[in-house]
Amino acid sequence: MDANFETLITSYLENKVGLSLDFLDANLCEQLANNILKLKEQELLQVAGIGNDSKLQNNQTIRRDTIYWLDKKNNNEFENAFFEKMDAFVSYLNETCYTGITGYEFHYALYEKGAFYKRHLDQFQDNSSRQFSMITYLNPNWKKEDGGELKIYDKEKNSTIEPKQGTTVFFKSSELEHEVLETNT
Repeated sequence: MDANFETLITSYLENKVGLSLDFLDANLCEQLANNILKLKEQELLQVAGIGNDSKLQNNQTIRRDTIYWLDKKNNNEFENAFFEKMDAFVSYLNETCYTGITGYEFHYALYEKGAFYKRHLDQFQDNSSRQFSMITYLNPNWKKEDGGELKIYDKEKNSTIEPKQGTTVFFKSSELEHEVLETNT
């Protein structure tokens, strides 16, 4: 068992938001960050949409990031290491919290200068299969003036999370509205 698994779960149970400041090690974060930059150079990132299936739309007034869906078929050694960590976390979560998670999806999201994602829920209105959200930041040397913080809205207490390298956030997709504040760099 990875101590960061228990850190995420315990803080989730206590605060509705699981938080680990070093869920992924620095080397893996750097390699994944390099991957997303290579994907950008190869023009493989897509404008992120909102909604799903026939309701999918691109609305630049709501969301301005670009994404790339991860797939084990890509057989990238660093993405595979990420998937191994996620498989272990999901297994631990299912064993200890009886969550019954049977699948997942992950994507890179690149927020360049001026990008944001307005307040939203991650669970679709017409599909409840997305039960949990998990965000891991890959930003080396992030500074406050860079912007791009995650703001989470809760009736009891709103919180703002700095997108520092290795930080991972975990919460219920249907419960907490959140937004990515505008990036400045």
